Amino acid sequence: MDDRPRRVCPACGYVHFTDPKVGVGVLVVEGDRVLLVRRGVAPERGKWSLPAGFLDQGEDPRATAAREALEEVGLTVAVEELLDVFHNPPGRGGASIFILYRARRLAGEPTPGDDADDARFFPLDALPELAFASTRAAIDRLSGQASNDRFR
Repeated sequence: MDDRPRRVCPACGYVHFTDPKVGVGVLVVEGDRVLLVRRGVAPERGKWSLPAGFLDQGEDPRATAAREALEEVGLTVAVEELLDVFHNPPGRGGASIFILYRARRLAGEPTPGDDADDARFFPLDALPELAFASTRAAIDRLSGQASNDRFR
């Protein structure tokens, strides 16, 4: 065990471990364009991010990814492979762990919903202001690895 301070019950010795918030998102790429949503709520209100949301207890992360694509942008997607798991720095109120899947649009047009106030595809060379370290990292990898099938 590390020497990180933890809350401990003085009567029984129970150690309270704080669970991280886990977010799940989708990277939908069509041609040279990536799907983004503009956040209508804090944190990072007004900035753009990948469609994502919190994992509910007992929910399969792939189901979360599909649910969030439908809730946030009105798209039915096929959730494909796991792309990465990111650690977001603490202090912004978002997910501290972010699970990212590649997804392919099956039906629908980008329409903002849930906590987004805009949703659309952007060319990789004309991106808006991005929210969250995980969004920036995923886009940087996508931009920098255009020939790598992992993010395409």
